[in-house]
Amino acid sequence: MPLPDIALEVQGLRDQLDAWNYQYYVLDQPTVPDAEYDRCLRRLQTLEASHPELVTPDSPTQRVGATPLSQFDQIAHEIPMLSLDNAFDEQDMRDFNRRLLDRLGDGTEQLEYSCEPKLDGIAVSLLYRDGLLQRGATRGDGTTGEDITLNVRTIPSIPLRLRGEGYPALLEVRGEIYMPKAGFEQLNDRARAQGDKVFVNPRNAAAGSLRQLDARVTAQRPLEMCCYGVGLTEGGELPDSHSQVMSCLQQWGLRINTESRVVRGIEACDDYYQALAQRREDLAYDIDGIVFKVNDLAIQQRLGFVSRAPRWAIARKFPAQEEMTRLLDVEFQVGRTGAITPVARLEPVFVGGVTVSNATLHNSDEIQRLGVQIGDTVIIRRAGDVIPQVVSVVTELRPTDARAVVFPPVCPVCSSKVEREAEEATLRCMGGLVCGAQQKAAIKHFASRRALDIEGLGDKLVDQLVDEGLLENVAGLYTLSRERLSGLDRMGEKSADNLLAALEASKQTTLARFIFALGIREVGEATALNLARHFGNWDALQQASEDQLLAVDDVGPVVADHLRQFFDSASSMQVVAALRSAGVQWPDVEVAPADELPLAGQTWVVTGKLEALGRNDAKAHLQALGAKVAGSVSARTTCVVAGPGAGSKLGKATELGVEVLDESAFLALLSEHGISI
Repeated sequence: MPLPDIALEVQGLRDQLDAWNYQYYVLDQPTVPDAEYDRCLRRLQTLEASHPELVTPDSPTQRVGATPLSQFDQIAHEIPMLSLDNAFDEQDMRDFNRRLLDRLGDGTEQLEYSCEPKLDGIAVSLLYRDGLLQRGATRGDGTTGEDITLNVRTIPSIPLRLRGEGYPALLEVRGEIYMPKAGFEQLNDRARAQGDKVFVNPRNAAAGSLRQLDARVTAQRPLEMCCYGVGLTEGGELPDSHSQVMSCLQQWGLRINTESRVVRGIEACDDYYQALAQRREDLAYDIDGIVFKVNDLAIQQRLGFVSRAPRWAIARKFPAQEEMTRLLDVEFQVGRTGAITPVARLEPVFVGGVTVSNATLHNSDEIQRLGVQIGDTVIIRRAGDVIPQVVSVVTELRPTDARAVVFPPVCPVCSSKVEREAEEATLRCMGGLVCGAQQKAAIKHFASRRALDIEGLGDKLVDQLVDEGLLENVAGLYTLSRERLSGLDRMGEKSADNLLAALEASKQTTLARFIFALGIREVGEATALNLARHFGNWDALQQASEDQLLAVDDVGPVVADHLRQFFDSASSMQVVAALRSAGVQWPDVEVAPADELPLAGQTWVVTGKLEALGRNDAKAHLQALGAKVAGSVSARTTCVVAGPGAGSKLGKATELGVEVLDESAFLALLSEHGISI
């Protein structure tokens, strides 16, 4: 399928899923079966896995959780509620364990793990202040959730006051709210007797119960909560291990899972997994896997996090459903970095509740390991009920006309040569920006909301600009004229003027955004921000040696090598030079020890609409000055920046006597510290 057609299908799937999400999460009125939703989501995930250049931050696949209901107040999590990476077999677990030992690099041979059943419920955050339940919130998208305080107060397993003593003055407890199997059956029996709609499964029942606007309805539902960890704490000290922290929570009156165990070594993790899998159906609640966490909190701290998940934890899912089908063909797709990915086209088969017609084959090594040929009967697994994979070949059913899978000798998009880098299983197109697929992907990434945020430059328009020969690289965006744009399909003079205005506005950015927008391999938002804070300006970054790059937080040998390759590339530097000549600019970042920054130790909140700069830019400037930027106002807040339209946060600041700056005063503050807007 041509890339433009794939892009259209991806957008259509996103629109459909967004509509269903709204009906399900916001209106509480699902209109399609879960299987149909899962089929579309899985198709989208398959396409995005094969075409990472098509992934956008607003895609349904990028969500950690549900969209907060507009009827509830929104709560910003001061510490994000992250998702977990998944493992699907014993080898994945061994690979996870090996990565941790390699990263620690201190000779440790075995790690101690806390093993916990992964409840199939709704992740929530409970905030206790001085032992009293102050707030309950859903996970939402990981950074912002729904205020469900009145509802969680109705759940008997959630104490309104902590027991005993020794708990922190401020304690955020994180856990899963779920509906036991027996309670679920009783709820549905009652609904049937009353002629009401029944719930599909316990998780849907728990979600619907927890999002009731009338807490009296929630109180009638058989909900329970089980803790799995803590978030924000202030005042007091917690034990040194995760399991000991959980024991403390139990002593303070909170429920923990009695099936949890602490084991030593990865073999013991597998023993625990196998034993609980045998008893899975006998449990009083649904689980979909086991969560394994490094038990030592100091080691957790050393291991740290990636952008969306902790390095020190993983969820091993139970085996997915499998089915046989026939491999009809293999197509090759080109991603933003030139990676060529083989995609299996399958005879459609119903497996795990959905119809599967595509599956990933990953790379040439995986194809060789499987020994798969076109025409083979293959076994398909819906790994974690998300991504379809070819897991094995039924060789005894191989037809006489089966043929080998042959990787293209040249790029299937631009016919450039392909190469396999040392110690990599992936073939890559060497065409760079000569390749139309990479051109389009690079431009879309550059224009995306978290990069230069060029409003009106959608995927379809980028495809058209490249296909018409009007655009070869990101620098060409700033040479587009009104005449060229207005002559395109569905692009009149007004639309052209709006896009040109957006392009002009995008020239004022931050160093971190610019670094991220360039699309350097392995350099995400967090790494880009760390690079900007460490070096302060582009020239210092560009001239940095590999050793200097390795001194930056979260920059390892692989990232440092990709950075140096980018800086050593004449064509890349020509594009950067053209962008800067076109007027793309940013303020330098003041480099200073963290404890010497002018706003070190302070907590700020930004609310309302800022006219001279966006809220994200305002937050970046505050962080560069050493401040922590929070999403909600509390007694610990140092200052609030309030633009027009500021609502409840401004009111809260006034109530608490927190200092408030309008935009002009904020800009003056930035100017005092050398930041000109």
